[in-house]
Amino acid sequence: MTIRFEKVQNPGKCPENIGEIPFGSVFSDHMFICDYSPEKGWNDARIVPFGPFTISPASQVLNYAPEIFEGMKAYRTASGKIQLFRPEENIKRMQRSAERLCLPQMDAELFMEALREIVKVDRAWVPDGFGTSLYIRPIEFANDVHLGVKTPKNCIFTIITSPVGSYFKEGVNPVRMMIEPDDVRAVRGGTGYTKCGGNYACSLRAGEQAAQKGFAQVLWLDAIEKKYIEEGGGMNVMFKIDGKVITPMLTGSILPGITRMSILEIMRSEGIPCEERLISVDEIREAARAGKLEECFCCGTAAVVGPIGELDLGDEKFLINDFKTGPIAQHLYDTLTGIQWGKIEDKFGWTVPVC
Repeated sequence: MTIRFEKVQNPGKCPENIGEIPFGSVFSDHMFICDYSPEKGWNDARIVPFGPFTISPASQVLNYAPEIFEGMKAYRTASGKIQLFRPEENIKRMQRSAERLCLPQMDAELFMEALREIVKVDRAWVPDGFGTSLYIRPIEFANDVHLGVKTPKNCIFTIITSPVGSYFKEGVNPVRMMIEPDDVRAVRGGTGYTKCGGNYACSLRAGEQAAQKGFAQVLWLDAIEKKYIEEGGGMNVMFKIDGKVITPMLTGSILPGITRMSILEIMRSEGIPCEERLISVDEIREAARAGKLEECFCCGTAAVVGPIGELDLGDEKFLINDFKTGPIAQHLYDTLTGIQWGKIEDKFGWTVPVC
């Protein structure tokens, strides 16, 4: 499918102080849009000036929330080249999300072409400082105009981009996190493994309450027994216990993170002991009491690796690694970002050049 272009008349540029601007609050000049209907399939692929959509108050997305999204980044290397990191995995995950919410799956080739073209046209918005990047947000939502609960027929797919610095204001420094005892993020059989807005909307109350208590985010527990740790805020979470890195296994209620996948592949390639399995609050508590909980960290596209320096398990608080970034967390951050920004060799073949 040919992508038509409508470029802005007066192009902007990436702010020089992007590291001081709140994450995801500034947007580049253009956005990609493609429509879907049963009669035409995916059609009218276009890159146009960034701007609002005009939709009916009866649009299905506003009433029943059939909506999915992705998060990825474009990086400018020291040589000035721009590259993506494992975009084919984001495409696969968005297709899985679409299947779960009964949305049409965007064609993988068109998706990849759209990613390349939107980054190319707004390449001036890709910042050049280490730790900065162009955040890419693909979104798909149902746009049928009726108030009946039905499978979506007409949809809009769009990609917007935003130059960003670090996700956490603390940077790659430890944060405080607490167990969430009441609210749950997702349940097996639900939409936890997808990237849809509802998963994040239901997390806001706990996150707000945690922030009021001085915590960066919460650790989510499983919805059935409220015993097993699942995620850390909006990211995957890992624990280094007695020399082994353990991360919650994918049970259907946990998002299969691409950063999580990459970290596991890095550790296995280097012989770092790691394991995917159920891990309970009690196990974390006992490991901390015994001095065997050596590191904790979250991982995701936005923050890459976010160390946890203190855990509040409700009845006890534990300081992790003297509230310092641990050697494994730092090594994984350095390795991932080194590949992403082209500072070290990509022996895995994860990067995709754009321009």
